Amino acid sequence: MEVQTEQPQEATTVLFLNESTLNLSEAGDNFCNSFKCYMVLTQLEKKAIGAICFLAGPVTFLENVLVLGVIASSVTLRRRPSYLFISSLAVADTFASCFFTTSFLDFHLYSRDDAPNVYLFKLCGVTMAFTGSVGSLLLTALDRYLCIYQASNYKVLLTRTRAIMAILLLWCVTVLISFLPLMGWRCTTLLDPPCSRLFPYVDHHYLACWTGLQLVVLFLIMVAYVLILWKAHQHEASMGGSQLDRQSLRGQARMRMDIQLAQTFSLILLILAVCWLPVLSLMMVDVSVTLTNKQQRMFAFCSTLCLVNSCVNPILYALRCRDLRGELLALLGCCNAWRERTLESDRQGEENDHGAASQALEQRNQETISESVDRQENSIQI
Repeated sequence: MEVQTEQPQEATTVLFLNESTLNLSEAGDNFCNSFKCYMVLTQLEKKAIGAICFLAGPVTFLENVLVLGVIASSVTLRRRPSYLFISSLAVADTFASCFFTTSFLDFHLYSRDDAPNVYLFKLCGVTMAFTGSVGSLLLTALDRYLCIYQASNYKVLLTRTRAIMAILLLWCVTVLISFLPLMGWRCTTLLDPPCSRLFPYVDHHYLACWTGLQLVVLFLIMVAYVLILWKAHQHEASMGGSQLDRQSLRGQARMRMDIQLAQTFSLILLILAVCWLPVLSLMMVDVSVTLTNKQQRMFAFCSTLCLVNSCVNPILYALRCRDLRGELLALLGCCNAWRERTLESDRQGEENDHGAASQALEQRNQETISESVDRQENSIQI
């Protein structure tokens, strides 16, 4: 009898354990108690992301430092508001190349388990860099919009002082928004919901606010460039209306400028959409539903597109400007001239040293001969 009663109890216990395991496996998708829930990349994916970061990070840093150096060395460029905005963009992208590369590789490639404050400090640095980058893109877009639509009043509306005030306001707001998680707006349940499945210790509400702000800024940038493209299209149509004007050299030059402007801004819009919309879309999905491991891996790869955008920005916004290219070539010319002068002075110095050495050798030989003559005379006298 005891054996018969024990068997149903064992069956009930096994059934209960199976149901508990099933419930835990189902709940495992919704609850997370360690950093392992966020480190979902395979070894092959780690190698691919590491290659992207190790390549794009240094290139982005060198490009933006070069842009900052050229603008800082030119008094003419420093006085123009457009290049002040480009300088702000270069500073933000330089921060992005440093903060994003180090923190992203530490977390996903080296699986470093930092303390909450340390991790949030790294994340806030990345957030500050990308928020400043997108904000600087908005200032650049507004600058070009005013240049096209308010050409007669452009220098009155956008002075150097107003440009500096706009940049200072941008970075103050950027730092405040970016470091809110470190100042207390974090997930109260550590890693369980409402924590994000993309960023540990980050609250869903903060992630939703930051993502919504970025989407609004990107929308304003796209609206500004679309209006500029529409203005360029109208200008091209008006230039093509007159056969005589179209055949003139001035009319053809204006049409080429409008076409180049349209091509440049279309490329800017395409790169913005490709680099930012996938990341922001996954962030919005993370706010509403629980992401799977596959979606987390997709987000890791899409995040590297933000670094690629920072790598492309100097080419799109700085090196395509004629004045900045001229200053860069002049700076390189000065470097080459200085190098040639240095080499020439070194050659002259070597020649002078060689001549002095020859004279010293001749003098020493002469002294040696005279001394030998003296010795011979002395020996004869003795």
